Amino acid sequence: MLKVFLVEDECVVREGLRECIDWARYGFEFCGDAPDGELALPQIRKLRPDILITDIKMPFMDGLALSKLVCAELPETKIILISGHNDFEFAQEAIEIGVEQYLLKPVTKSSLLKTLEDVSRKIDEEREQKAYLRRFQQEGREYEQYARRKFFEQVTSGSLRVSEIYEQAKKLQIDIDAEGYTVILLTLQSRGAAEYSQTLADRLEELMAYLLRYGEYLLFRCNLMTYCIIVKGSGAGLNDAVHRCLENIQRRCGGDEALAWYAAVSDPVARLSELPGCYARVHTILSYRHLLPEQHVLTADVLKKPQRGGLSELDEVDASKADPAIIRSFLQTGMREEIPDFVSEYLSSFGNALNSLLFRQYVLLELRFSAIRAAKSFGYSQEEFLRPLEPAQARAVDADLPELKKSCAAFLRRAIELREEESGNQYKSMLKRALHYIDQNYTDENLSLNAVAKAANSSPNYFSGVFSQEMGQTFVEYLTEKRMARAKELLRYSGKRSSEVAYEVGYRDPRYFSFLFKKTQGCTPSSYRAGNGDGHEAK
Repeated sequence: MLKVFLVEDECVVREGLRECIDWARYGFEFCGDAPDGELALPQIRKLRPDILITDIKMPFMDGLALSKLVCAELPETKIILISGHNDFEFAQEAIEIGVEQYLLKPVTKSSLLKTLEDVSRKIDEEREQKAYLRRFQQEGREYEQYARRKFFEQVTSGSLRVSEIYEQAKKLQIDIDAEGYTVILLTLQSRGAAEYSQTLADRLEELMAYLLRYGEYLLFRCNLMTYCIIVKGSGAGLNDAVHRCLENIQRRCGGDEALAWYAAVSDPVARLSELPGCYARVHTILSYRHLLPEQHVLTADVLKKPQRGGLSELDEVDASKADPAIIRSFLQTGMREEIPDFVSEYLSSFGNALNSLLFRQYVLLELRFSAIRAAKSFGYSQEEFLRPLEPAQARAVDADLPELKKSCAAFLRRAIELREEESGNQYKSMLKRALHYIDQNYTDENLSLNAVAKAANSSPNYFSGVFSQEMGQTFVEYLTEKRMARAKELLRYSGKRSSEVAYEVGYRDPRYFSFLFKKTQGCTPSSYRAGNGDGHEAK
């Protein structure tokens, strides 16, 4: 219901206007009244009515002065002025202030009700338009986010020439020009697992909101749990921006024992053409998080520091140095592309001890057992784990160093495959709920990513990542595709007007529907219908 507030200095008139209308019957709530503008203003500020009815001539503060203040403070409040003076100057001033309607006394029930209904319709239209604009902007942001991600993936993979980087950055309105760049890879996960949690979602939302506020940070999502932050700047300014970024991450995540976070930081580079190599190096640096679990900020300088002493004699080897916790951590949160670097660095940490056949066997068996235990925790048997492996690897037989690396990598890869399969099943369950909800509600103009994420029991940020990863397109692209498919059916097989089709598939604004249809289908709705032999143009 729309809230109505009345200001009138004549008590009889005020009571008459208040009592002459059954407010609830016509969709209104009479929320209060006052005898003048001075007493009304504090109540209006508190109640925030949708409609203000006020007399012009009143003591202490007249209706025009009150209207001017309300228009400035509460621009969405519609104002109806009433006056006993048929004076053009009053009307002219009221229009200049932004008053919606102007009524002359005596005000009849019918004239007031008609004015209220006119104002109510205008409020509904404006709210619908604002909701449409918000939805349009949200969809635009999703398209932009996806386009940005693809752009930065191309930049960091080296698939774009420098001139192409500048061209695409300009199209996407990304200011990428700077004297220097530093790449930060941030991974944030629930401790002990790669699964979604509300705490994880909240921290990610906070961090993303912070980073997106500042132009020196260019952000894109690498995968569900990892973000890339390209920090740009010059000299000391670049270093300061990197420091502020890491400080903010530490402040938001460092005190939460439920979260495991790591930030790998590259050395600065001066050229855009150097970013692919920089990105590859920082990925290697990030893989050390499993070997250095207490070191949350990883840099090339950190890795140069001796972490484990090399061992030259088998007798000096402490078997506990082959820490199963390191392997468990990698099996829980590591990525397939990290396996070669991880295996190489994990084995090199034992130094010359790997010259011993006995120690190599020990390391291999420990890793094999850890991988099998991980597979069982994901719901798979030992037989299922071992089945696709080569016979020699499955038995973990004697191996020289190259074969040891190969076998270790095979065990890790197999375990991560099963982990991803198990996670994929969870994703499929989430997507099944989401797709069912979309199927049931895609014609609802108010359907949004937030609503679908809620139906799938997920946060919008996490759901968006899972959806685009598993479906190969954004939520908006999928929804638009589904709506357009239905629109084409209606255009082809029904006599409905284009505007009716638009409304039926979830678009209140026919112009926006036509724009999207042409953008996605390559022709207007009318042309599509005509091209299918209906013999008439849609209107």
